[in-house]
Amino acid sequence: MDKLVIERSGPLCGTVSVHGAKNAVLPIMAACLLSDEPSVITNVPPVTDVFTMMEILRGLGVGAALAQDRLTITPDAYTGVVAPYELVSRMRASVCVLGPLLAKRGRAKVSMPGGCVIGARPIDLHLKGLQALGASVEIKHGYIIASTSGLRGARVQLGGSFGSSVLATGNVMMAASLAEGETLIEQAACEPEVVDLANFLLTMGARIEGCGSRVIRIRGVARLRGARHRIIPDRIEAGTLMIAVAMAGGDVTIDGARAEHLGAVIDKLTEAGASIEKLNGALRVQSDGALKAVEVTTLPFPGFPTDLQAQMMALMAVSRGVSLLTEKIYPERFMHISELNRMGAQITREGASAVVKGVESLRGAPVVAPDLRASAALILAGLVAENHTELDGVDHMERGYAGLEEVLARLGAKITRVKQG
Repeated sequence: MDKLVIERSGPLCGTVSVHGAKNAVLPIMAACLLSDEPSVITNVPPVTDVFTMMEILRGLGVGAALAQDRLTITPDAYTGVVAPYELVSRMRASVCVLGPLLAKRGRAKVSMPGGCVIGARPIDLHLKGLQALGASVEIKHGYIIASTSGLRGARVQLGGSFGSSVLATGNVMMAASLAEGETLIEQAACEPEVVDLANFLLTMGARIEGCGSRVIRIRGVARLRGARHRIIPDRIEAGTLMIAVAMAGGDVTIDGARAEHLGAVIDKLTEAGASIEKLNGALRVQSDGALKAVEVTTLPFPGFPTDLQAQMMALMAVSRGVSLLTEKIYPERFMHISELNRMGAQITREGASAVVKGVESLRGAPVVAPDLRASAALILAGLVAENHTELDGVDHMERGYAGLEEVLARLGAKITRVKQG
């Protein structure tokens, strides 16, 4: 397995473009199951989660071909309804095939989802929503087994202990698109990725109102057609690059970064001492690397995203003063603390919060990425650490970032991929 060797890099300068959003494309790929006609999706990032979803679709009998950033999905008259453990266990987002399979085929057998070990995030909201639409659901031997003689519109409440669920909102919205009658989703997730899915469904012929708000209204239709759609830019990749520039210093323009998707990130980086300029379809980030402590709480959109929590903690580790970071989405998502502390950070966990006492400099060390976003955090820490850092667990990074080390290298970062085995 490959590893990355990261050296203290100095200021980052230049212009880069972000890829399409991984968290948007996966449910949109699943939504293609709702039609018998082919769909074409562009701006698709070449990350392993996309390839995993392609394998899941092929296992159902669906054609899936990726050429550069253009993905063609050909459902035809697929008959498969089983998404097996060996594929679904790789990522949580694979559970989003459940709603489309139920709506189109009337039954589904989907393994309980896996992915990064970032703490409990039950799928009870998915099951609650689909049961409200008339599905019969049980869990046997690690599989979700669901069936229906016909889904019917209903009022669905999707508020949970940790806020609204993006994937549950998507699953119910997809299933309701082919259900008889009207569905009202209350306490729906408002994330840009949910809006992107809704826009794709609208292009397919769905009747949806209220996307991006807490209440979504869906009027079921008899059939959906194939569609063409361009995926929105990845706000998490953009945010990761913004934090990298804030930490290392420099002047970088990030094409594709949408200010309306990154308001909370812009606010906190500005508070920490970076300068962020909103351009037409881009953000320009400038920093001298001298940062000050901030307080951050992760929240559903438009709050600070949980997928940037680890990266922000790396920034806090080298900011002057004492920062406080509270995780409201995944309270156990702190696996990266021990690895950052190995590099000389001073981070103490207190329940769902982390107290971060900034240090003058981190020290390079051998570290292991425990999950996708932690891999990015450790890379950013390596950019400002003395000596060099060796990062194992690069496969986690590849699930959601397309060539992150190459993107940073183009800006002046000193990162080398070392082949192993």
